[in-house]
Amino acid sequence: MALWLAVNAILLGVAYLLGSVPPGYLAGRLLKGIDIREHGSGSTGATNVLRTLGKGPAIAVLLIDILKGVLAIALVRWCYSLALTQALATAAGSVASGSALDWMVTLAGLAALLGHSKSIWLKFTGGKSVATGLGVLLALSWQVGLSTFAVFGVVMAVSRIVSLSSITAAIAVLVFMVLLGQPLPYQLFAIAGGLYVVLRHRANIQRLLAGTEPRIGQKLASETEQGLESN
Repeated sequence: MALWLAVNAILLGVAYLLGSVPPGYLAGRLLKGIDIREHGSGSTGATNVLRTLGKGPAIAVLLIDILKGVLAIALVRWCYSLALTQALATAAGSVASGSALDWMVTLAGLAALLGHSKSIWLKFTGGKSVATGLGVLLALSWQVGLSTFAVFGVVMAVSRIVSLSSITAAIAVLVFMVLLGQPLPYQLFAIAGGLYVVLRHRANIQRLLAGTEPRIGQKLASETEQGLESN
């Protein structure tokens, strides 16, 4: 039992570390020799990279952030498919498939979200976990992931506000999980992950209510203003 628990703890730790990889920060250091947290919104996500470094780096950061979420889920599924892992699970009186796997990938997804927004490499700072959350969703259920991305895209096309698009998509995740009949652990991920993303946008919500949230392409009111990033 102890060894089986240790295996799962290690998997969650690796998922967190995958989420903690900060491509936005690294892009700032490598391309301009700057700490991107000291520019624009102060976030390491793709929107602030776009604002600070340009389209190319922003696209690369976005894709890497999505990939982090995909890899966190893929790692758990791969490990659970190994004969050794299944033997350890059997010896511990558990099952390395089915509902146990659903719960474990859910926890790994949450760990990746936490890693992105609270990176151990950046003194527990980071982005808003939207892009990494999309990667997790695509790995859990590509139908839910694409549906959520479609909601983001529609709201973005209409409003041109990244934060509003992110918040709306975070809320829509649970709807799609239920409509598409996803397992209970996935639905709970939609609740916990969606709530986490919304809470990470508290400052944005205040600006949205005040009508001062900038649209994509607009300059920030203050270079030191925090919390505008949505990835």
